[in-house]
Amino acid sequence: MSVTLDLSRVTGAAPAPKPLINLSGLTRPQMVAALTESGVAEHGKAKMRATQIFRWIHHRGVTDFAMMTDVAKETRARLAEVFTIARPEIVERQVSKDGTRKWLIRMAPGIEVEAVYIPSVGRAGALCVSSQVGCTLNCSFCHTGTQALVRNLTAAEIVAQVQVAKDDLAEWPSDKDDRLLSNIVFMGMGEPLYNLGQVADAIEIISDNEGIAISRRRITVSTSGVVPQLQALGETTQAMLAISLHATNDALRDVLVPLNKKYPLEQLIAGIRAYPGISNARRVTFEYVMLKGVNDSPDEARALIKLIKGIPAKINLIPFNPWPGSDYQCSDWAAIEAFAAIVNKAGYSSPIRTPRGRDILAACGQLKSESEKVRASALRQLSMAAMAGVLDDDEDDAEA
Repeated sequence: MSVTLDLSRVTGAAPAPKPLINLSGLTRPQMVAALTESGVAEHGKAKMRATQIFRWIHHRGVTDFAMMTDVAKETRARLAEVFTIARPEIVERQVSKDGTRKWLIRMAPGIEVEAVYIPSVGRAGALCVSSQVGCTLNCSFCHTGTQALVRNLTAAEIVAQVQVAKDDLAEWPSDKDDRLLSNIVFMGMGEPLYNLGQVADAIEIISDNEGIAISRRRITVSTSGVVPQLQALGETTQAMLAISLHATNDALRDVLVPLNKKYPLEQLIAGIRAYPGISNARRVTFEYVMLKGVNDSPDEARALIKLIKGIPAKINLIPFNPWPGSDYQCSDWAAIEAFAAIVNKAGYSSPIRTPRGRDILAACGQLKSESEKVRASALRQLSMAAMAGVLDDDEDDAEA
């Protein structure tokens, strides 16, 4: 007797449920399209519905569709079936004795980022956000830059960093007169211009007057110098520009910022001069980490003045934060002051930035090394650079 198995009805595993679309990462035009394509809103009503929802998310800060009281109950139920506006998980929250706040945020399994809020910079306080998990730049003075690139952040994940900060600072609704968060700086880990599409969408969302409403002139994007993308950055975002410079000649910058080998200083400076909207009211910030015996001499200060001659700019002098295994040391304070004096005499503002949040491991360049001592997932954690001070001297030029 033989037995024949009928396998004709055997099917594979049930398909995984379709992931919910995060509305927090959609610009208003994108939201209109999403509402229409999902059938949640009719074509003629989608723009009005998107405006309502956008205000609830980014002006009121709600995290549940049920709270959107001016949206029909049936529509709210349908929204919850297709979309999400939930916050990511806050794994850890720390507050420094100087008021700096740091959040460890889990965006997805194994994907964690850190966001840092620095009070009393910019108009009121600045949030340092990132655009990538990990980094490909391998700047030799930056320990955080030794983390391998995991992936780009989505616009929703970038905006989520702002939402988390606003939740903790009690900044809803967004039009509060006494709000503590006035500026956004893309100065965390990663190269924003390698993720420009998502960065541009996030800036459009953050700056929208119907929502979070932080002016584009209070949003600064820092780049190590991806020259081909500078024009697009200015045209699509109208953001303020900061350049991680750190050296005045190609030989040294090739070592400190290896990206310089691809886009040397001559190309970089030409790209900066052509940056859309550059003027005395919209100055470029040059970030310059002070490294003892490397780039801190009076001759280097004079070379810096010559290099940027004619560019409306200021120079942000950043004392180096040592990390285990680093070949560099911070410049002596006298050397930093002498450097600043030469630059100031040439007519450029050159503030010296005091590191913030060191006691909670939130200072520039320190997060990776210290976090690795306490977290197994540190290679995936995003290290935030707490140097929002680039904004301080622009406050006379920018209106809320």
